[in-house]
Amino acid sequence: MFETTVAGSLPKPLWLAEPEKLWPAWKLEGDALAAGKIDATILAVKRQEDAGIDIVSDGEQARIHFVHGFLANLDGIDFARRQTIGIRADRYKAEVPTVTGPIRRKGPVHRLEASAARAHTKRKLKFTLPGPMTIADTIADEHYRDRPALAHAFAAALNEEARELEKLGIDVVQFDEPAFNVYMRDVKDWGVAALERAAQGLRCRTAVHICYGYGIKANTDWKATLGEHWRQYEEIFPALAASHIDQVSLECRNSRVPIELIGLLKGKDVMIGCIDVASNVVETPQEVAETIRAALDYVPPDRLYPCTNCGMAPMATEIAYAKLTALAAGAELARKAVQ
Repeated sequence: MFETTVAGSLPKPLWLAEPEKLWPAWKLEGDALAAGKIDATILAVKRQEDAGIDIVSDGEQARIHFVHGFLANLDGIDFARRQTIGIRADRYKAEVPTVTGPIRRKGPVHRLEASAARAHTKRKLKFTLPGPMTIADTIADEHYRDRPALAHAFAAALNEEARELEKLGIDVVQFDEPAFNVYMRDVKDWGVAALERAAQGLRCRTAVHICYGYGIKANTDWKATLGEHWRQYEEIFPALAASHIDQVSLECRNSRVPIELIGLLKGKDVMIGCIDVASNVVETPQEVAETIRAALDYVPPDRLYPCTNCGMAPMATEIAYAKLTALAAGAELARKAVQ
């Protein structure tokens, strides 16, 4: 009960990449970089264990960015042909590669780091992949010129990758879909269908993570425009409740999401965000337990998983892991309170 986990990314070691940046530059090259990525993955797993996290992840240590890390081993993408586009409905600009041909997976993308993580922990292991709608929103397209078709092409490639991750012993495959909180009509029209295509045939637990974004200025400025009550989840949760996805990860701590909206996810596991990734203030275990207790009015205890609001890649390392320690301690307080 109340097994803790992380939404996705964790800070990279100072020797591997620039600190506290969402799109950091690597500090190593060639064979040293390849080895460093694996070392960082194992370190992230061990530090999560030390913090008391129950379902650990690779921390996305081998990826510059949660989306573009997956794109590196796909045909049909020209990384030399980069364009600056507005993403998440033009919330912020990003320099991205361009789709110039049919999307096909050339081979395993994340096998090395997934295998390393699996070999170095006996705990349940989650691996995150970008969701097809979010990829389509984070790349320039000069081939498909149709966003649903582009998303479904990525979904097919994601499914191949996810099936291989499952064979490696991954317990939970999570697809990250922050775009679901931006294009709500598209979520219902084709986004959930593309997500289900990405998860097709998986026997491990499947999850989707939907939040209001990393703790970067562009996202915090956007949140300031959303008013007193953030009700984006209200539009998409019924569609997800009707889907075949097992788990939904959402933002809660220090947000203005009405807590009762999680009641729309009946029948699903809920990863409730108890840790604010847009603040350097470390939550107390008591504050984590309070968030869990509030969610229990709408989610059965055996379906509630305390989590972080979003990825922690841009955070300072020591703050991020202090927050994870508080997450685990708060979950233990909540367990004692309901037993």
